[in-house]
Amino acid sequence: MSNLHTDDKPTDTVTLPSGLYIVATPIGNLGDLSPRAAAVLAGAALIACEDTRVTAKLLAHIGAKVPMLPYHDHSAQSVRPRIIEKALVAPVALVSDAGTPLISDPGYKLVQAAREAGVNIVTVPGPCAAIAALTLAGLPTDRFLFAGFLPPKGGPRAAVIAELASVPATLVFYESGPRLGAALAALHQGLGDRPAAVGRELTKRFEECVAGSLSELAARYADAPPRGEIVITIGPPAPAEAVSAETLDAALVQAMGSASLKSAVALVAARLGLPRGDVYARALALREGAAESLGGGAGD
Repeated sequence: MSNLHTDDKPTDTVTLPSGLYIVATPIGNLGDLSPRAAAVLAGAALIACEDTRVTAKLLAHIGAKVPMLPYHDHSAQSVRPRIIEKALVAPVALVSDAGTPLISDPGYKLVQAAREAGVNIVTVPGPCAAIAALTLAGLPTDRFLFAGFLPPKGGPRAAVIAELASVPATLVFYESGPRLGAALAALHQGLGDRPAAVGRELTKRFEECVAGSLSELAARYADAPPRGEIVITIGPPAPAEAVSAETLDAALVQAMGSASLKSAVALVAARLGLPRGDVYARALALREGAAESLGGGAGD
């Protein structure tokens, strides 16, 4: 976080109705905390947060002292009922360590449970690393897909990338510095050499956004993993050239010869840039045709 002074005038406490307040916090620069977010945090009866140490620094910055309760992957299920019970009678704030809650964290389950319990839910929008990276990348933003973190292991990671290969949108991933080189290499292999960008240390003093092709970025970071939190943005696939029926059939026959129907369809759809549903329908037709051919031969 930035080195802003923490001896400013304490935030005025406001009286808030009971409910669950989803509060976005800075992703690096404390100056990005909105006055409304500061007022809600100061006026909350309880703050559910990932790490109490991180949130304590934020509270110190605004001059507030509020009880905190850890809410993360390991504690979520056990503490969720307590948060819901409190939110029914008092204002409870939900924050992540940085950015907007529910983006790549378990917060959605709390909101879901709160809605089912009749809790009033209020959003206090603000910083989000995925959106910040999109604004810097210079890639199409009219349609984008946030895909969170890629699996760390090669097989599952390749499967996820293949699933996303034909999505006609800019793709956004979160990644850690030590895994960046391997992730970029896998993305290049699975998506081709698309334009992309790597955003790092967003909103902080050493903010950086490096743009280039996936092959260029993979080479740049192969042996030089950067520090800080990373956002990868990748441009959408180029418009697919018309694929003939003969080309599709040949690709499907070859793929189905060594893979299951489902795997063959996913592979061919990604390779040819075709809708998976269309490829699946054609694969079924080919399989049924082959079965009928074998059945007819047996009866002659």
